[in-house]
Amino acid sequence: MGRFAKVIRILCFGAAAAVSPALPAAEPILVGKEFAYTVRRGDTLIGVGARFAVSPQSLAERNRFRVTKKLVLGQVLRVDNRHIVPNMLEDGILINIPQRLLFYFVDGRLDAWYPVALGQPGSLQTPSGSYQVLAQEEDPVWEVPVSIQEEMQRKGEKVRKSVAPGPENPLGRYWLGLSLTCCGIHGTNAPQSIYRFQTHGCIRLAPQDARDLFSRVSVGTPVEIVYEPVLLARDANGATFVEVHPDIYGRADGDFEKVATRSRRLPSVRESDRWGDVLRNEECMATRLSASPGGNSTDRIRESTIELGK
Repeated sequence: MGRFAKVIRILCFGAAAAVSPALPAAEPILVGKEFAYTVRRGDTLIGVGARFAVSPQSLAERNRFRVTKKLVLGQVLRVDNRHIVPNMLEDGILINIPQRLLFYFVDGRLDAWYPVALGQPGSLQTPSGSYQVLAQEEDPVWEVPVSIQEEMQRKGEKVRKSVAPGPENPLGRYWLGLSLTCCGIHGTNAPQSIYRFQTHGCIRLAPQDARDLFSRVSVGTPVEIVYEPVLLARDANGATFVEVHPDIYGRADGDFEKVATRSRRLPSVRESDRWGDVLRNEECMATRLSASPGGNSTDRIRESTIELGK
């Protein structure tokens, strides 16, 4: 399913705490679950994947059909959208580029998470770094950047300098301006583009998710954008999980041997027969390697019950 993933660092070995409503900021967790989804009229594999943060390839493989297969009304799909939270923040937004996920934290606990679309590989990559929300705007006017106007001209499209609020506005109904001047966080009029690398650098949310996030944040909210293709974790029952994504921007340094070397606190990872296969397959979900009933509970993480988008 892709190239060997590369790694820059592993952020999944926080100390567990007693069960409580709030999770400490140093404690990574698992989100998502395995469930059955009944296909509705108009559903496509790409659309279902965009809604639940699962790649069409993973959905097809889990349900044992080709990725080109047309979905049938009433068909029941098996969905696994478990993901590892790269890190816990005290407050603010965390975006992990390879995961195509946005996590929102309040008072040291995960409050919501959403699938996002991000910048295309090449010159349109979404930058990583530390930023903050500088502006919130409902029903924004899209002032079309010169580079996109030039792209419109090359494609033979009508060149537009601005787009008024409405169904043709690619920003959707909600805009969060960032101290990252080239990009912002916004909605979309193309929801099937979510959970893909299709933007000009901005962070794009499904319409309902943009509305939800907009209602939670305020000017001054911190925003951390990280690049973590490979994540390791252990759940509350001692099961080891690995989540591997393609190094889509080619930013990572190292290979799976470095991951194994840095996994001393999870010896079952290197001993698992599935370790190499999971790294090679790049399944883009938290994949269970093995259970470790005798593992030290201080190396474990809790599994979140927060549903996607809230």
